[in-house]
Amino acid sequence: MFDKFSERHIGVSNEKDLKAMLDVIGVKSVDELISQVIPQSIRLRKPLALPAEGMSEYEFAAHIRELADRNQPYRSFIGMGYYPSAVPAVVTRNVFENPAWYTSYTPYQAEISQGRLEALLNFQTAVISLTGMEIGNCSLLDEGTAAAEAMAMMFSLRSRDAVREGRNQLFVDRNIFPQTLDVLLTRSEPFGIELIVDEYDEYEFTGREFGAIVQYPAADGRVRDYSDFTAAAHAKGALVTVAADLLSLALLKAPGEWGADIAVGSAQRLGTPMGFGGPAAGYMTTREAFKRNMPGRIIGVSVDRLGNKALRMALQMREQHIKRERATSNICTASALMASMTGFYCVYNGPEGLRRAAETAHLAAATVARALEAMDYRLASKEFFDTLEVEAEAAVVQSLALEQGINFYYPSEGRVRMSFDEVTTAAEIETVVSIFAAAKGKKAKAVKAVTESCVPTALRRQSPYLQEPVFNAYRSESALMRYIKKLELRDISLANSMISLGSCTMKLNAAALMQPLSLAGFQNMHPFAPADQAKGYMDLIAGLEQDLATITGFAACSLQPNSGAAGEYTGLMVIRAYHQSRGQGYRNVVLIPASAHGTNPASAAMAGMKIVTVTCDERGNIDVADLEAKAKEHSSELCGLMVTYPSTHGVFESRIREIVDAVHDAGGQVYMDGANMNAQVGLTNPGYIGADVCHLNLHKTFAMPHGGGGPGVGPICVAEHLRAFLPSHPVVATGGDEGITAVASAPWGSALLFPITYGYIKMLGAEGLRRATEMAIVNANYMSAALAAEYRTYYSGETGRVGHEMILDLTSFKKDYNIDCGDIAHRLMDYGFHAPTLSFPVHETLMVEPTESEPKEEMDRFIEALISIKRECEAAAGEADNVVANAPHTARELAGAWEHPYSRDEAAFPLAWIGEAKFFPYVSKIDNGYGDRNLCCRNCE
Repeated sequence: MFDKFSERHIGVSNEKDLKAMLDVIGVKSVDELISQVIPQSIRLRKPLALPAEGMSEYEFAAHIRELADRNQPYRSFIGMGYYPSAVPAVVTRNVFENPAWYTSYTPYQAEISQGRLEALLNFQTAVISLTGMEIGNCSLLDEGTAAAEAMAMMFSLRSRDAVREGRNQLFVDRNIFPQTLDVLLTRSEPFGIELIVDEYDEYEFTGREFGAIVQYPAADGRVRDYSDFTAAAHAKGALVTVAADLLSLALLKAPGEWGADIAVGSAQRLGTPMGFGGPAAGYMTTREAFKRNMPGRIIGVSVDRLGNKALRMALQMREQHIKRERATSNICTASALMASMTGFYCVYNGPEGLRRAAETAHLAAATVARALEAMDYRLASKEFFDTLEVEAEAAVVQSLALEQGINFYYPSEGRVRMSFDEVTTAAEIETVVSIFAAAKGKKAKAVKAVTESCVPTALRRQSPYLQEPVFNAYRSESALMRYIKKLELRDISLANSMISLGSCTMKLNAAALMQPLSLAGFQNMHPFAPADQAKGYMDLIAGLEQDLATITGFAACSLQPNSGAAGEYTGLMVIRAYHQSRGQGYRNVVLIPASAHGTNPASAAMAGMKIVTVTCDERGNIDVADLEAKAKEHSSELCGLMVTYPSTHGVFESRIREIVDAVHDAGGQVYMDGANMNAQVGLTNPGYIGADVCHLNLHKTFAMPHGGGGPGVGPICVAEHLRAFLPSHPVVATGGDEGITAVASAPWGSALLFPITYGYIKMLGAEGLRRATEMAIVNANYMSAALAAEYRTYYSGETGRVGHEMILDLTSFKKDYNIDCGDIAHRLMDYGFHAPTLSFPVHETLMVEPTESEPKEEMDRFIEALISIKRECEAAAGEADNVVANAPHTARELAGAWEHPYSRDEAAFPLAWIGEAKFFPYVSKIDNGYGDRNLCCRNCE
């Protein structure tokens, strides 16, 4: 037998270390501890119905290659928002396949995230420049959901008069991608937004509209001048969003120049693979006036304590945790890793490279168009960028195209649509022309390349773009490789040290799980390719859905939601559809504990629900009496309960079944937030506990990487009675028989990531999955016990134990030492660690989750660091100029003039082992207020 994956994945794998940890905890065995942590009433009585033993890494590598080989990545001219892209090998090797980039966390701790922040700032700068707007965010999930976010943003921007008048109509041009329209349908209905789908050039605004959405170029390829349409919308008080193809904007007039208010879309074709639909970076840009309403994360420029330039997230950082049900978006994670790749693609290619790529696509389309017209084919438009729609017998063309290993898109029996791209070759152009010649029984003539533009003169881009120095400095691979490395060295990731973020589960992203993502059979598949070309993906998806349903104790699974927050929203929409199917659509009250993640009430509000908050007792548990009273009070309109289990406080509440029963008795459904599933797998599960639906954060429990703030995947698993309502898709059949409309652009969301979780389950097997959960709980209780003399654990269960995470109490530090938990977080950077979760869910606390992946020696280093910092706090009490308050300390400061009362060694090397691999923060403590007062979200150096 080859090496067991579980022994590589689980950090504590020798009996000596385990015994020492159990001694500190005060138990004789793992079983004894688990019996004290998880109520016996909800413990599974038999193992998961999965193979007990997992595959070895070698066996899985062979198996996943076989699945990849079962996919047939035909040459895709399907387009529709997904295109072959020339992903630079230097970016693939140094970012996409580099754990320093894919294992880092969302850059909330800005001082140790300066590299990623600059990469994301480059992305922002590029999309702002290309769209001709003034401000942008650092990525969204995909084009469809970005359009939906823009819809909600325009809706929230209505004037008081418009709100009073009940303006609730959104015009959507008919010539938009069908998947975008479907997501708009999903997201509009709970808000009471009425979609008016019509032809943009025939529509007359009535004054009932608050906004409009158009596609640029249109879905069928037409390049259309929207300036008069936009002026008409503005004259009636409506805002205009454009879903714009970024590559086209190298040749087309920027949306900001013809009056658009918001631009959204996908950055996939700028340096990321199709990946059967994702992940890719969605984008949004807008005008400065709307900056306070923009969803997602904005990277801004500020200064640090020493006056040096420093980057950080600005304005909306974690807005849903602050605003909760008043938040205008539930966005919590996006596609930071892919946005970084797009930023580097733009850095590497610069303005001339983007123009060259755009001209390659455009002139290929122009050349084919001329050849088709010469054969008497009729085109939908003579003005286009990269996409042609042709009147032709679709079945005949498809048969001939498949013989050549080519896929087109077929919108109807009498039409064929094709999109060209930056990697189109002269030989491929000839093959395409020959297919259409054969469809008419003709022999293709020699193809003459077209060199003149088919873009209307008035819509040709005249303004420069990507003029910033960063886009004009790195043309050789050596130069870009060193730039990427320079940024990498400014960040802390799991490649440096443990990241003990409570609730965020920063566990190992094993190399054996990540390698398959680079296989061509997975990367080069279009999500709308015929199913018989994607047999490997279909088998993988079916197997993963079945495994996740088994693990959660449910009947069915949808992989479409492409973030955890999207999974929350999808679960609620499925429950909503279920109630509607029973003639109880009036059920719209959702009970949410006060301790819940902020995304819970934000998601519920987006699903059109009324939120009723349930109180928690002094131990952090749900107040069952309060819940029962409110369930009974609202029984006639109760939709359900959103509950996190174990709780957000890291405790398995013993009365969970009473809670579930109370909601069911009142006619509601139970949605279980899967954020803390890492403490359940193999020991209990939502279905066994009695819930009806849960979402899973695959980037947490199931080993997908966080990627600096995304990508994430948030599938939902449901009980049998909810199966029929799983989300569908307008282009590819998926979901339930009565499925809700789409919640993401691609039918299976971010499918390129699925081999990670699939492999995690296959290599651990039932026994390994259970052991991983047990060790996550052991590690958390070990750290809680080891720190007990210095830091009180804020909440614990009835037996004094925690689940897989704990909250350390720092509430007295401000009074005792004039130090707050933010200061502790900054000081941990000097010790080479990322801070735990700050002030959530309790103000002035640290929420720590070691995960099962960390070895004892790493946890011991972190424990020693926290104890050492407490000693520093005690020594610094009353001193304003102290080593904790001034943290972190940069190499530049340490090498310069020194006037602090503590030594340079105390600042930089407070413990002996730090010198073995010292991480120097690139900037010191950042002035967040300065950055918000002087907002700059472009890289202008």
